[in-house]
Amino acid sequence: MEDWTRREFVGVTAATLAAGLAEGADSPAPTTMRCTLTINGQTHDVECEPRVTLLDLLRDRLHMMGTKKGCDHGQCGACTVLVDGVRVNSCLSLAVAQDGSSVTTIEGLAGAGGLHPLQAAFIERDGFQCGFCTSGQICSGVAMLKEWQRGMPSAVTAAALANGRPELPQLSDAEIRERMAGNICRCGAYPNIIAALRDVSEQGTEGQRS
Repeated sequence: MEDWTRREFVGVTAATLAAGLAEGADSPAPTTMRCTLTINGQTHDVECEPRVTLLDLLRDRLHMMGTKKGCDHGQCGACTVLVDGVRVNSCLSLAVAQDGSSVTTIEGLAGAGGLHPLQAAFIERDGFQCGFCTSGQICSGVAMLKEWQRGMPSAVTAAALANGRPELPQLSDAEIRERMAGNICRCGAYPNIIAALRDVSEQGTEGQRS
């Protein structure tokens, strides 16, 4: 390979980039698809590119800013929403893949009668500090409590499986930690989050307005 001066290297690089941009200008417009989602009880008919995530659709197109973009890799849980009652990392879910689904975000948990019981418990137990992860924590917690109620096991319920389903209605702290492991709180409010989830479980109100 011949030795290039700095000036020559910069010149060749600039020419290559310019050629690439010119080629891109002639490329066809991205293909879009239509999909229909029911979000917090309201139907939305949207048209978007197939690569658009549910998270970006919610925030950038529908301006529902309660769902947070944290890691954008499905590792922190800040973007958790409920899709047909199941918790989903919306940063990893394509919007068009949810066509026909019912989506609940943090904005849709509260009802006419007031806050969802878990929202109220987070306030009562001071289960947040900066609040960035809180919407994902609450959405995940609502679904987690329903999973427990249905008898779905976790990695720490092996001893209870002999009875066919976990013991209800109370959750142990170990169960809650395991089941909420996908939601990170960088402020370290975990003890209060666990307390809030345990309160709602013991009250038997996890199914209200969710």
